[in-house]
Amino acid sequence: MPDLTSTEIAGRIEDLYGAPLTDLEAHARDQPPGMLAALLGMHRELALAERSITYHRDRLARLVHPEQRLGRHEVSHVLDCARRLTEAVAVRDTHSKATADVLQSLHRVPAPQDQTPARTPVPVPPVPAPATPASHTR
Repeated sequence: MPDLTSTEIAGRIEDLYGAPLTDLEAHARDQPPGMLAALLGMHRELALAERSITYHRDRLARLVHPEQRLGRHEVSHVLDCARRLTEAVAVRDTHSKATADVLQSLHRVPAPQDQTPARTPVPVPPVPAPATPASHTR
């Protein structure tokens, strides 16, 4: 499965649970930890990684802008920013793949019918009459 963005993951979670992400987050806060909480946590981490990528990509572009002077001090910033950008991409790719794999394995279960099927009564076998002591005939 291809890597998905946090927006695509959010859409998949909403489709799976049949509610908007904000409602699901509120619901998950009131519940014990489970699959929904795990998916929402994975989504949050993915979104954070995407924001980090955007920030470090933009910062790196500013640092290496042709009009910027690139001295000894700036080179260490460029290298640090490139390292952080690489880490954020690795985190994003990992969370994206793991979350997509989990979502692919889950399916929405149809809502139960309002009416339960009528049960057919199981016939109860008749209880035998208690045995009376047999009279001896001669």
